[in-house]
Amino acid sequence: MSKNSKRTIVCMKWGTKYGPEYVNRLYAMVRRHLQGEFQFVCLTDRTEGIRTEVQCFPIPELTLPNGEPERGWKKLTTFSPVLVNAYGLSGTALFLDLDVVIVDDITPFFEVPGEFLVIHDWKRPWRITGNSSVYRWELGEHQDVLTEFVTDQAKAKAEFRNEQAFLSAVLHRQGKLQYWDACWCASYKYHCIPAWPTSYWRDPFIPDGARILIFHGVMNPPDALAGRSNGNWRHARPARWIADHWRE
Repeated sequence: MSKNSKRTIVCMKWGTKYGPEYVNRLYAMVRRHLQGEFQFVCLTDRTEGIRTEVQCFPIPELTLPNGEPERGWKKLTTFSPVLVNAYGLSGTALFLDLDVVIVDDITPFFEVPGEFLVIHDWKRPWRITGNSSVYRWELGEHQDVLTEFVTDQAKAKAEFRNEQAFLSAVLHRQGKLQYWDACWCASYKYHCIPAWPTSYWRDPFIPDGARILIFHGVMNPPDALAGRSNGNWRHARPARWIADHWRE
């Protein structure tokens, strides 16, 4: 990205799974860990309780058949022209899931060259699939990704389990897919919880080099803080240090 490019943090909240406190804490974490000025945007259908520093806009329309799993397909609307043409957004955007925990400086996420950067999926690293908890792009770019999905949803959903698999495949085909440094985005359940059986007496920890902790699956930050595994494959003790980061 250009050193003069405007920096925008984008998150998305729909429904009632995550309350406004997730947006507010995410903003606070970004403010503590991103050097310089930025704007913070939340695409949402519910604005109540969200702090005033956050700019809220409606999620661009994307019609999904009733009864089908959502599987994150709404995230593809971050490539909608509405963000530029109607909301007036411009520059470089970094998308963050609401349930991430930022533990170190995220300024480097805006400094790595590339058209599109995403987490390389940890579970099957031989695949091209990215984890879309953290990705970066230029606002207004990659509208063709959304267009391809809207043109034939049935084909996309038959070939790909979720939005991140579809997104990764399309951008890989175009030669635009790049991944973050493998240390920067750590999986809480894969990288922070000690190996069994030591997880019964060793506390979770922040891996060396991690800047953002990703919560995927059945645990989110409040669960990790309290030591609730929620049926996760590995027992985890409380990670009380999360309270030092996941706060307003």
